[in-house]
Amino acid sequence: MNATEKFYLSVDGIFEMFDSFTGHHQSHLAHAILQSTALTPALLHPKVTNISKTGMGILKTVQGYWRQQEKRVSRRRSASSGKRHASTDRLPKMSTDLLELGLTKRTNCRRIVVLGAPKVGKTSIVQHFLGKDFEARYEPTSEDFHRKLFHIGGEAYQVDLLDASSERAFPAKRRLSILTGDMFLLVFSSDDKHSFHEVCELLEEIKAAKAKLHKAKHPVRVPAVVCGNKADLEAQRTVSRSEVRELFGDEVSFFETSAKDGSGLEDMFRALTALGGLPKETCPSQHELISILTYQSLYADQRGRRGSRMRGRGVPCAAVDPLARRPSFTSDLQMVLGSSTKQNKSEKCQIQ
Repeated sequence: MNATEKFYLSVDGIFEMFDSFTGHHQSHLAHAILQSTALTPALLHPKVTNISKTGMGILKTVQGYWRQQEKRVSRRRSASSGKRHASTDRLPKMSTDLLELGLTKRTNCRRIVVLGAPKVGKTSIVQHFLGKDFEARYEPTSEDFHRKLFHIGGEAYQVDLLDASSERAFPAKRRLSILTGDMFLLVFSSDDKHSFHEVCELLEEIKAAKAKLHKAKHPVRVPAVVCGNKADLEAQRTVSRSEVRELFGDEVSFFETSAKDGSGLEDMFRALTALGGLPKETCPSQHELISILTYQSLYADQRGRRGSRMRGRGVPCAAVDPLARRPSFTSDLQMVLGSSTKQNKSEKCQIQ
């Protein structure tokens, strides 16, 4: 448009144009800008407005201004959204195995195998150990493997939990889980007598499997804790305390717990970790829960060195590894048979 070219619009038409550019909520600012220009006298005409090249420049300026504003708002929203999801989106690239990294020793790494009938609260108990809240909704567990990493007294500890709920129908798979376990948590429900009988059978199976592994002639004493869950349902109880104590005696530790209100869980975990030679600070209430990234920042710079120390925190802390996956069956078999691939072919496999 030349400087001499002109076109005419009504005042209402001008503001409709601004509305189409910037939205109805911004038309009042456009009105203010127009009033502050040299075209103000022309806008006072109720019917006709004379807009020259200067007027079109004002229109473009307003349009550009609001585009910049929209970009700034968009960038702020993106930044805000990124901050909100930073804690969950930023995860390590792979699972953390302290033993493989040479950051701890074998005696500081333990695997807890959780066994019991369905619907007795095994998953809820495991979630409590991991620092998560109780969920009333029941979802069947196929197989869950969890890893919790601790930093206690300048040393690193690793506790793996295998919730082997789906292995009831696969004896060989269950037997391999038993052979790789360092401690055992056997859970029944106090309102389900059948679940109690299943725990008794599982305990005998564990003792027989461990005896065969160690080539003992008689069943061995195993590091196991029996947990009678759902103690809050006293009115529905079908398994008496005297019956449990009479059957187990001093052979295993027995605790009545409630995953719903948390009663008895702390004492039960304290006894379980003591069986594995772990410090008392591994109990859920005895340490601070931190993110996996914060835990990894405690690593010493000498990666790969056995027994390398960790820096920083004096307060016991722990982190749940969100990428932990159960080791392969091959790895578990190698661990059971001495971690050697050159096995004696005449030796019968222990999981059969």
